[in-house]
Amino acid sequence: MISRIDLRGEALPEGSALRDLLPRAEFDVEAALETVRPICEDVRHHGAAAVIEYGEKFDGVRVPGLRVPAEAIARALDELDPAVRAALEESIRRARLVHRDQRRTTHTTQVVPGGRVTEKWIPVDRVGLYVPGGRAVYPSSVVMNVVPAQEAGVTGLAVASPPQKEFGGLPHPTILAACALLGVDEVYAAGGAQAVAMFAYGTGSTADEPGCEPVNLVTGPGNIYVAAAKRLLKGRIGIDAEAGPTEIAVLADAGADPAHVAADLISQAEHDPMAASVLVTDSEALAEAVEAELKTQVAASKHVDERIVPALAGKQSAIVLVTDLEDGLKVVDAYGAEHLEIQTADAAALADRVRNAGAIFVGPWSPVSLGDYCAGSNHVLPTGGCACHSSGLSVQSFLRGVHLVDYTRDALADVAHHVVTLAEAEDLPAHGAAIKARFGWKVPGNK
Repeated sequence: MISRIDLRGEALPEGSALRDLLPRAEFDVEAALETVRPICEDVRHHGAAAVIEYGEKFDGVRVPGLRVPAEAIARALDELDPAVRAALEESIRRARLVHRDQRRTTHTTQVVPGGRVTEKWIPVDRVGLYVPGGRAVYPSSVVMNVVPAQEAGVTGLAVASPPQKEFGGLPHPTILAACALLGVDEVYAAGGAQAVAMFAYGTGSTADEPGCEPVNLVTGPGNIYVAAAKRLLKGRIGIDAEAGPTEIAVLADAGADPAHVAADLISQAEHDPMAASVLVTDSEALAEAVEAELKTQVAASKHVDERIVPALAGKQSAIVLVTDLEDGLKVVDAYGAEHLEIQTADAAALADRVRNAGAIFVGPWSPVSLGDYCAGSNHVLPTGGCACHSSGLSVQSFLRGVHLVDYTRDALADVAHHVVTLAEAEDLPAHGAAIKARFGWKVPGNK
C-alpha cells in the first residue's frame, strides 16, 4: 500500500541530492498555464458572462448571477447544524487569538540627529479569498483566509467558491454560513481559474447585478488550474502561494504509537489522490507496525478507492528509514513538508531544530487535524518544498511595510558627500545632482 525508501547505512547526501531521493507529487503548473491562459483572457474581455459560461462547463451548473444574494447567505447560517456552528465559532475564536498577536506596529528609528526612518504597516485595500469546493467542502478555509485578513485591517473582502449543482448553483451552504459568521457578505459562485481571473480583472456591473471589482491580492488554496492562474496573473495581482497537493511528514521513533501515525497519514491521504503521506523513522519495527495499521484503518475508512489508496500508493508517499534521528532531521528539512509532525521521545527539542516546514506539530497530542480546524494556527501553508523559503498565511500576508524617510537640512548635509560619492561610483550623476541642488552645488564634506 505504501512504499519504502531505505536511507540507512551510508552518509546522507547534501542539498538537492537528498531532496531528489525523497518522494514528491508531480505538480506541473507550467503545463497547466496553456490551459488557463485562454480562460483568463476570456474573462478579461467578457467579464461575468465568461465566468458563468466556464462555471457551466466545469461545474455542471449555470448560475443566474455570480454574486450570492444576501438572503442566501443568511439562510445558510439559519439552517446550519448547531454543532457545526459551535465548532466554527470556536475555530474563529482561536484563530483570532493567534492572528491578533501577529499585528505589526509602527516603529521609528532615529538614524542620526534630525534623520529618522519610520516603518508603518498598511493593509492591502482589497483581497479576493478563494475557497475550494471540489472533492470536499472547506468552511475551515474560509476561517483561515478571512480571519488574518480582518485582523490585518483589510476592509475590502470578497470570497469566491465554485457553484454547486446540488445547491442550485450556490456555493456549498456550509461555506456560505462560515462567511456569515465572519461578517463577509460579498461572495461569488465562481471557481477555478475563472474565479482568479474574475478577481484580477473584475467583471463590470450590469443593470441587474453589481460586478466584482478587481482586487489587489488573491489568497487561498485550489487545484492545479487555480495555481496556474495565480502564476499567470501574478504581477497584476499579488498572490499568497501556488498551492500544490497537500503533504504530511511524520518524524517518529520507536516510542511512537503506530495507530496514531497511521491515522495521521490517512488523514492527509483522504484529501486527494495526489496527497503525500511520508513517515521518516529510525525504527524498522515502527515502520512494520504502521504498515499493518494502515491496512486495518484504511479498510475502515471512507474515500478509500478514489483518494486514500491512490495517495498512499503513489510515488509521493513513502516510509523513509534512516539510521538515527539526526539523519531524520536532515531528511525532513530537505523535504520541507507543509505539515510536519514530531512524534519522538523529546519532540519539543527536535521541533526547535527544524528549519523547513510550513507548520510543526509537536508530540502525540498535536495532530495535523487539530491545526486544520481548532489549534488557532493557520492551515494555508507552503507545499512542494516551498517551506524552505515561504511562510504560511498570516496577518503579515495582508500588510505592506512602508518606510517614511524624514531628514532635516543638517542631517542631509552630514551625509550628502557619501550620497554623491556612491551616485558617481554607480555612474548615476543625476542622483548626485539632486543632492547638490539643495546645497548650491557645493556639497558639504566634498573636497
